[in-house]
Amino acid sequence: MQDRVRLRDPGHMAMSDERYDVVYLVLSGTTTAARGPEILRALVQLGFSTVIALPTPNASRVVAPRELADVTGVQVVQSYFDLAIRPRPPRGVVLFAPCGFNSLNKLAHGIADNLALSVVAEAIGRATPVIVAPSLNQPLLDHPEAQASLKKLAAWRITIVPPVDEGEGPRLAPTAVLIDAVRPYSAADTTAAQASQSR
Repeated sequence: MQDRVRLRDPGHMAMSDERYDVVYLVLSGTTTAARGPEILRALVQLGFSTVIALPTPNASRVVAPRELADVTGVQVVQSYFDLAIRPRPPRGVVLFAPCGFNSLNKLAHGIADNLALSVVAEAIGRATPVIVAPSLNQPLLDHPEAQASLKKLAAWRITIVPPVDEGEGPRLAPTAVLIDAVRPYSAADTTAAQASQSR
């Protein structure tokens, strides 16, 4: 497949040099959504003042919202009326991990038919950082629509963290790689770096 999309380096700051106090973890209903609590703990450790988990409706079939809420410092949002996102979702960096086949293609086609996709669509429209980490098996990754969606999202300056194949087919990138893609946008991480440089 010569026309496969070229994926950005996850450490590349796609949208701006702005730093944020808020981070969203959006999870779709792939088997790797079970890694949600692990990813959330790592996001909390980056020092964001607000960490919001937004599972798609299908993600709840893989990871219980209670498991996400059990991570200290995390708010799980499942309703448009949740105070954490009213009257508008606060500006922040969005990590969509895992992003499954349906969610990937909906996102690229501007379909926001659930709360999680709506928040991601708003972030794209506001040009705040969006990082998408697909979790697709090889046939779905090779599907022409998935390739077209990845190209479209990359053209919108969305950072794509590619799946990693460690011998069992492509899987969601390791948590450390996902966190490295988010780290440049953390206001707390920048403050810590500046403090260590001034010593």
